[in-house]
This record gives sequence, C-alpha cells and structure tokens, in this order.
Amino acid sequence: MSKHDTRANAVRNTGKTAQVIIYIGLVLWMFINLFPVYWMFTFSLKNNEEIFGKNVVGLPQHWLWSNYTSAMNTGKMWRYFLNSTIVAVATILITLAVALMATFALTRMIWKQRKTMNKFFMLGLTIPIHASVVPVYVTLSRLNMLNTYWALIIPYAAFSLSMAILVCTGFMNEIPRELDESACIDGCNIWGIFFKIIVPLMKPAVATVGIYTFLQCWNELMFANIFISKNDLKTLPVGVQGLSGQYTTNWGPIGAALVMATFPTLFVYIFLSRKIQESFIAGAIKG
Repeated sequence: MSKHDTRANAVRNTGKTAQVIIYIGLVLWMFINLFPVYWMFTFSLKNNEEIFGKNVVGLPQHWLWSNYTSAMNTGKMWRYFLNSTIVAVATILITLAVALMATFALTRMIWKQRKTMNKFFMLGLTIPIHASVVPVYVTLSRLNMLNTYWALIIPYAAFSLSMAILVCTGFMNEIPRELDESACIDGCNIWGIFFKIIVPLMKPAVATVGIYTFLQCWNELMFANIFISKNDLKTLPVGVQGLSGQYTTNWGPIGAALVMATFPTLFVYIFLSRKIQESFIAGAIKG
C-alpha cells in the first residue's frame, strides 16, 4: 500500500471517528433536552411520597391517572384550558390579519410617511409587555373591558404586532414584485393581489408568527392574573398557580396541569417546525 493510500485511509478513519463523536454528542444533547419533558410527565402520575424522595426520577410505581381527573374536575383545568385556547386563537388570528395587511401596505404600496410608520411599529419591540400594566389596566377599566376575553386578546395582539410585522417584512420583500404587476395586468385589484398572490406565498412566515404569538399569550401570567378576576375566565397559568394550597398541596394534579399547559406548545411547534425552518432558510438566502 502506498503512502498516499495510507494517508487517505487515515483521513477517512479520522472523519468517521469525528462523525461518531458528533452523533454521540447529539444523542446526549437530545436526552438532556428531553429529560425535563419525561420528568414532568412522570411527575404528573405520582403521589407526594414518590415525588419527594422515594422515587424522584424513575417511572411511577402506581400510575395515578386520577391526577388528571382531579386537575380537570376539581381544579377546573378544562375550563382554564378552554379559556387559554379561545384567547390564543383569537390573538393569533387578529395578529396575523393586521400584520399581513400592514406589511403589505409598508412594503408593496408607495405612500407618504410609510417609513415613519414602519419605525413606529418597530418601536413596539423596545417596550416590555409588563412595563405597561398600569396604563393598559386603566384603559381597559375605563372601557369596561376588564373580566372579558378582550382584556387579554387586545393587549396580547398589540404587543405581538411589532415582531409579526418584522418577520413578515423580511419574507414579503423576497416575493418578486413582477407577480404583482402580472396580476394587475390580468385585472386583479389590490385586494386580489393581496389574497391571491401574497398571502399564499407567506405560509412559512405565517407559521412563524403563529407560533411566536401562541407561545407569548399561552404562557403569559401577569396580564391574565391582573385583568381577569372571574374564575370562569381565568387562563391556564393562573389556574395552575391556584392549585397550590395555603397549607398542604397535592403535587400530582399540579404536575398534570403543567403537562396540559406545556404539551400543546410542543405539539404546535412539532407540526409547524418545517414552516419555521423554511422562513429561516428564506432569510439566509436573502443574506
């Protein structure tokens, strides 16, 4: 065997060894990231004795599915889950509708002060959502909107709008303007161009904005705790917080409630992750 073949084999073996090490590292990283999900699920099926010392990490010795029944009925998690779903869906629809239309006006139409208006929208990225609790509360109180779904939907949509427009702008700029011109020549008006040309091509951006908005309003606690005092209108984070007793706490149903609050976000991301990756790839190609 020649020296050249020996070197080639050495390089090939080194490459295989590096690949094996990388795969082992990725597998370990996967287990590290999945362990909290596993722990939360098993936590939700145990009693206090197993949770605190007897069986912290292992599978439950007795699978207490009754924890979920207790959380759903006694803890009224089904009602809180429904409230969170209504708020999240309404917020996502409003945010997407306003963001897509605003982005279309800012990027495809020519009018005075559009750059100033875009800067005004982007200014919202610098304002923390919880820094506006007092003025938002006063405004909602004067409009008699406290203790309604709109008390959460409107602020959530407003604070999600800046990021939504930012994402949609980067993606909409990639759509060739020749498509607008061709549609206009074929007799399409401004609404036809928007709904028939632009919106169908914005699916990856829509998925990205949808997941971002969903995570922001699904997990939000402060607004939901301050603006809603009626038990029948409370959302999941507030409901989970209320499961903790003043003196004694049964942690199994709390774990079940946490699973109900956390797993929907995982499922939404799994189903829409490909669209998000497409939006990231489109941004990379632009760069």
